[in-house]
Amino acid sequence: MRNNRRIRMADGVELVDHQNDSFKMQISIPLDDNGFLGRQCPECALIFRMDAQQYKALPEDLTLWCVYCGHHAEHSEFITEQQRERVMQAAGDYAMQRVSHELDKMFSDVARRSRGGSISFSYKSRPFSPRPLPGIDEEQLIRVRTCAGCHIQYAVFGEHRYCPVCGQLPAASVAFDALLADAARLDALEALSPEVKAPLREQGVLTRNWVDTVENVVGTVEALASALFQATVPNATALLNGKGAIFQRLDPMADLILTAGYPDVRSALGPQTWQRLLETWAARHVFTHNDGIVDEKYLTRVPGSSARIGQRLVLTEGMCRQALDDAKSLCEKLIDVLR
Repeated sequence: MRNNRRIRMADGVELVDHQNDSFKMQISIPLDDNGFLGRQCPECALIFRMDAQQYKALPEDLTLWCVYCGHHAEHSEFITEQQRERVMQAAGDYAMQRVSHELDKMFSDVARRSRGGSISFSYKSRPFSPRPLPGIDEEQLIRVRTCAGCHIQYAVFGEHRYCPVCGQLPAASVAFDALLADAARLDALEALSPEVKAPLREQGVLTRNWVDTVENVVGTVEALASALFQATVPNATALLNGKGAIFQRLDPMADLILTAGYPDVRSALGPQTWQRLLETWAARHVFTHNDGIVDEKYLTRVPGSSARIGQRLVLTEGMCRQALDDAKSLCEKLIDVLR
């Protein structure tokens, strides 16, 4: 215990216990201005943040989920690189002092034993000054998210599919996040200055973004409808047998839900919205499978189109924003219908 009193640690470090060759210390981890703590996935190395008070109240044997890749491990595995540097420096300062203390003892004994002989030996130790612990300067949160299941608050810095505490997010949360992400991308490009936007337009970046938005809309609705149907309909497996990618096709999807005994989503949305959705799905089909070239199948699905077979379909930002609004309405109706 005398050695423990001589050990000096940096601010933020408390030596709790020392037994023989083992020791225990508490090291403070600075929080951000919102009281959130950084966590870093040991698998994909991406960082997310969690409310520190809620995190502290969680069970000690908690296993965390990476919000991005779904890696599932003991919560201490999610220490960030900057936090690890802070811990390792504190441990290193402690180890250096323990070694110094042992050297003090060893050389003091040698000096005492050498006094009666022909060789004179002296040793003087130097006082140890611990270095200040490195700070934490990790990405700050922009928006706080709250899990609908466990109500834990966390922040992410990219597309995610998991709650850090309870795992897989509800399909509805994923769908609405995806639609919001596409809307934010449209907003970001629209907000660019004319000088920046002009070369992007010339290179086809804006057009490509509109095509991607339409394709993402279809994929988002497909994933949500499939998840809801399989989670809600008791005989979903039998009804889906041999149907293929039925949730990519609007009318067959609506017919399937009707066959399962649920309300007609087309009636819930109304004919105008449904027709716009059919046109969005038709546009997605020609861009995905025919490089946007109009064919007879497209004109059959969009009888009011002025395009001719062989022409390339032209999308606009307005069409994409309408598609996002319609898709959001469709997702909301799917949730209402498939209860």
